[in-house]
Amino acid sequence: MREQQKIKTDSISFLPAGGEGGKRIAIFGSTGSIGTQALEVIAANPDKFSVEVLTANNNDDLLISQALRFNPNVVVIGDEKKYSKVKEALSSTDVKVFTGEKSLEEAAAMDCYDLMLAAIVGYAGLKPTLKAISNGKTIALANKETLVIAGDIMMRKAVENRVPVIPVDSEHSAIFQCLIGETRNRIEKIILTASGGPFLGRKPNYLLNVKREHALQHPNWTMGAKITIDSATLMNKGLEMIEAKWLFNLKPEQVQVVIHPQSIIHSMVQFEDGSIKAQMGLPDMKLPIQYALTFPKRIKNDYPRFDFKKVSTLTFEEPDVKTFRNLVLAREALYKGGNLPCVMNAANEIAVYAFLRNRINFLDMTDAIEKTMQRVPFIEKPTLEEYFESDGEARNFAADIIKL
Repeated sequence: MREQQKIKTDSISFLPAGGEGGKRIAIFGSTGSIGTQALEVIAANPDKFSVEVLTANNNDDLLISQALRFNPNVVVIGDEKKYSKVKEALSSTDVKVFTGEKSLEEAAAMDCYDLMLAAIVGYAGLKPTLKAISNGKTIALANKETLVIAGDIMMRKAVENRVPVIPVDSEHSAIFQCLIGETRNRIEKIILTASGGPFLGRKPNYLLNVKREHALQHPNWTMGAKITIDSATLMNKGLEMIEAKWLFNLKPEQVQVVIHPQSIIHSMVQFEDGSIKAQMGLPDMKLPIQYALTFPKRIKNDYPRFDFKKVSTLTFEEPDVKTFRNLVLAREALYKGGNLPCVMNAANEIAVYAFLRNRINFLDMTDAIEKTMQRVPFIEKPTLEEYFESDGEARNFAADIIKL
């Protein structure tokens, strides 16, 4: 990549913009929902953090605005066609601008930051995160797909490099918080809570006519388009089951999902004595983001507080797996392991892409994922290269089914 092809780290100043002692943050996926909220957390605590790396795939306008405000050392714009615009817009600053997939990996390997917020959506986040782990960087993980695709390799590398992986997903952050101080106590199971999405209680005949704009209306959370659709199909909870297995070293039978429409209890841990610990709070992603950035400390904020006097009922129910079959497919992938979670994730990304462009209907997404999982050859113990090959094969097959 010219300047866009090779990052020359010796030409970059690594002094934290937030002052001495501030934790230096790299946000991979800074223009998405998690990235923008993380920058809100950082802006509210300028004495505690500096922004050193910002990356985006194609939202050049927002990336430029973020770079002008936070003055990072480096920005990476994934879309090479937008490199010149970003470069020109930041020409009056000291910000170094790069582009392309390779630059994401090179930026992840740099020494100018302490913690990576891994917030790139989907498969695209895997390689930069692995590179950061190989270079000993603490990971605040908001990209669940990296563990779904290659959780065994990623967590093994984290252990080998003594790298903390701190979950950002509200459910996994909740479990993480519940486990603090419980190192020697055995987990009986974890209970992931799910809001149920916008179609809780609906049956297949209703879902046949669901449109893009309906599925993007989540009742409790404000999220990006892809994760919002995953929430509507319950695939998001399926991905979280697999993520939890790797994050907390669990057996498949130790992972349970319950529907909790109020989204106040973010998840629970049941220990072998039968006692249950739950983490609670209003549905606001800035709280788990802040906790991941400041761990092991908690810092004050002015976010709204949950008030028991205003909530009379918290309810729980079993998920409707006959209607939302993605959860069944995810559980199959969880139990079988190998490359099957990788294949499922790849097919899901293609299916969601097609649905968001009105190429298929809501229920067609699950059909495409199921057929792809049945078709792509199973590999029990894949290498990293075989994971990449399985991902590509699954994408191609799913795209053929959908006729993209």
